[in-house]
Parts: sequence; structure tokens; C-alpha cells
Amino acid sequence: MREPIGDFDVVSQDEWKAAREKLLAEEKTLMKAKDRLVAKRRLLPVTEVDRSYRFMGTNGDRDLLGLFEGRRQLIVYRFFYAPDVENWPDGACSGCSMFADTVVHPAHLAARDTTLAFVTAAPVDKIESLRERMGWDHIPFYSLPDERFSRDFGVEELFGLNVFIRRGERVFRTYFLNGRGIEEIGPVWSFLDMTLLGRQENWQEVPPGRPQRDPYTWWRLHDNYGPIAAPNPPQPKGDA
Repeated sequence: MREPIGDFDVVSQDEWKAAREKLLAEEKTLMKAKDRLVAKRRLLPVTEVDRSYRFMGTNGDRDLLGLFEGRRQLIVYRFFYAPDVENWPDGACSGCSMFADTVVHPAHLAARDTTLAFVTAAPVDKIESLRERMGWDHIPFYSLPDERFSRDFGVEELFGLNVFIRRGERVFRTYFLNGRGIEEIGPVWSFLDMTLLGRQENWQEVPPGRPQRDPYTWWRLHDNYGPIAAPNPPQPKGDA
């Protein structure tokens, strides 16, 4: 049986429109305030990653720099799938799995020079079985051989998103998000708004020297970005 939905006000179309316009003004105010907050996020200092980490994938081991796949930014989600987590061995954490179901196709992030990767404690063969079952073939997954990465980046006991940027061979941590707030992450804009470079569109407030281009012009079907969506995409001359 469905539960009761409670009561609500029924008004004329004109009254509804007036109420909606009033709420819209508040929503726009909130949106502008969020834009200013995200701009402050792009001004955060960074901290250099001075330890090495291993990640195991279907194509062998990689270090943290390797997870970038040749791009300048990296977003790593700590996914919980292990013997001590619910649904093992056929399924993973319900919350992490719901998050994976909602994330943007990584090709759109790749178009903004950003790579998305999931890391988990499960072995590679279990990860591949889960990806096939859940339809996550488009999301890169890696197995963690130990707890060093999780411990060092605040995701040993709870899911979280760590954001990095590289300059040549040097890697820097730029942002971290866990707990409340993760439910707003999923669309391409929410991921890009966590990064140092942002959406890279010329309406955003950014420090001098950051890449910016016209909005809309870079949008594509996720299978129509060409080489920039592939690992190790071609780089502009002189770019790191």
C-alpha cells in the first residue's frame, strides 16, 4: 500500500506563477552565492603529494601519476567493496554503488583535461565482475594493494573524493569532499566545480593564467570527443 502524501495548496495558474517567481528569485540568489563559494575553492592552496602509491588495474600496476592518464587533473573516488562491506561478494556498498550509478560519463570530464577514477580494496577480478553486472564499464576502477592511500587521504573509514592536479611529474592535492555534500556530485559541472581549473568557461571568476573558453562550444556526445577522451590524449605543444 502506498503511504498518504499529505495535503497541499491548490491555487489558480496566476497565483502559482507568482509563487514560483518569488521562489525563483531566492533560487537565483542561492545560485550566485554558490558561484562565489566555488570561486573561493579555486583559490585554495595546494599541497604536494610526496609519497608513492600503487594501484592495480586490468592493464597492470600504476602509480598516482599514472591514474591521470596524461591529463592535468584527477578526481579519485574511494569506493567500498570488500569482504567486510555489505553485499560482498556479489555486490558493493549500497551508497557507493548508487553514487557510481549517478556519475557523469568520464568522456565529458576528459574534454576538460580531467580524469575520473574509482579505487577500492577488492581484487581486480572481483571488480571486473561487479563492473560487468552493474554496467560500469565506462568508469575506470583500480584495486588498492594496501591501505596507505586511503589512510593518507582521509578515506580509510568513509567514502570520499580527492582531487589532484599535476605539473609535469609533480602531483598536488587540491580538494577533498566526503560525508554530506557527496549527494550533490554526479553531473559534469559538480565534478568540475571541485577542481582547481573549474569549468574552464569564460564566465567564471578565476585567477590569471587559468584556461578559459566560451561555454557550450566544447559540449559533445560522449562518444564524439575523439582522441581527447582516450588515455594519454595529445597535448598542445609546450603543455605539461
